[in-house]
Amino acid sequence: MELSRPEDVIYEAIGHCYDRMKNFAQARFYYRKASHLNQEDSKLHYKVACTYVNEQQWTAAIKHLETALQIHRLQPEYNLAMGECKMQLGQHKEAIQYFSQVVRNRPRNVAGWEALIRCLYHGEFYEEALEQVIAAGKMTDDKPVFSFYSTAIYFALGKSKEALLQLEKAMQKAPRLLKKLLDLNPALLRNPLVVDIVARYKRNRSI
Repeated sequence: MELSRPEDVIYEAIGHCYDRMKNFAQARFYYRKASHLNQEDSKLHYKVACTYVNEQQWTAAIKHLETALQIHRLQPEYNLAMGECKMQLGQHKEAIQYFSQVVRNRPRNVAGWEALIRCLYHGEFYEEALEQVIAAGKMTDDKPVFSFYSTAIYFALGKSKEALLQLEKAMQKAPRLLKKLLDLNPALLRNPLVVDIVARYKRNRSI
């Protein structure tokens, strides 16, 4: 900075360093300085938003994500972040629209499908969540994580038999992903049938 005129790339680099040190306020300060020099760079607005996301300041993050999306409306990362902010604020229907945009643009991207399914689940749109988890499995070569999500959804729909079958399938393929299920609904560990299946795999040292 001392040897050259102000440049957005230098401010962005300094911001990145503060970001890595988790000093989000300072990171934000330099990302903003960079964005003032290059207002059409949507990535800089997105990076400012991410500093707010890291501080769980969802409303402030949304403001900057809106600017980024005005420049690049279909960018998956921006839609994913906006969906997360909306979901955290309990605005599930709006969040679903953003997550749906992500899976339309990147149908084989697991993170986008996961975000959409979690949002549908937390919004209590269980029937639609089931449709999407089936679609996600088809588009991602039946990734085991979606069997865990299916387990939670089937339980929510009162279909215990189907839920337990999905849990068995998931535990056979990727028992270490059990955390995904428990993050979605920790109360499932109070179900004795779930506990029995998990305990069996623990005895076999699968997890």
